Amino acid sequence: MTAKSEQTRQLVIDTALGMFRERGFEKTTMRAIAQEASISLGSAYYYFESKDDLVQELYSRIQLEHRATAINAIRTESSLSKRLQAVFAAGFTVMEPYHDFGTAFLQTAISPSNTASPFHEASSDSREDAIELFRLALDGASPATPASLRQDLPELLWLGYMALVFFWVNDRSENQYRSKALANGIAPLITRLLTLAKLPIARKVVEDAVSLIRKARS
Repeated sequence: MTAKSEQTRQLVIDTALGMFRERGFEKTTMRAIAQEASISLGSAYYYFESKDDLVQELYSRIQLEHRATAINAIRTESSLSKRLQAVFAAGFTVMEPYHDFGTAFLQTAISPSNTASPFHEASSDSREDAIELFRLALDGASPATPASLRQDLPELLWLGYMALVFFWVNDRSENQYRSKALANGIAPLITRLLTLAKLPIARKVVEDAVSLIRKARS
């Protein structure tokens, strides 16, 4: 892709995301994006076949901003609970401008066959970036992750975070207060569960649960 072509592609992305924030997802058409960007409709479709492809770009951008926002807290905090609270809060912060069209985004995200879904193979790079953020949060934190969970816990935390995002999308409380309160409460609960997972009486239950999840993924 030439420099001019890359510049045009970036223009389409920036224009679309701005219109998503201002007009909402449903009211933003490919034609409107092309008009706002002062390019032909054919040029817009050359780079993106549909709005769903632009949602994929949004997902990728959010992952980059999420990491940049959360990384300082991860580096300066040793408490796993505080690290997770920071990661959850950072996610809500970077998604805030897009909350009003979150329902449309959710409809896209929950369809695994849609390339814009975080669960689709096309989203694997962004998904791995998101999982890596939780791996960083776990690395060196207190309490330490039990050896039996080190491989799977980052992805399990990401899946839990996605559940929080789905709740946040439908949260109509002021400034999504309920979602933030839920996230702040879940973080210390996860920490306590990890501590319990080290005890012989609970270790086998945890290992069995992880084994079931592995089978479901395979």
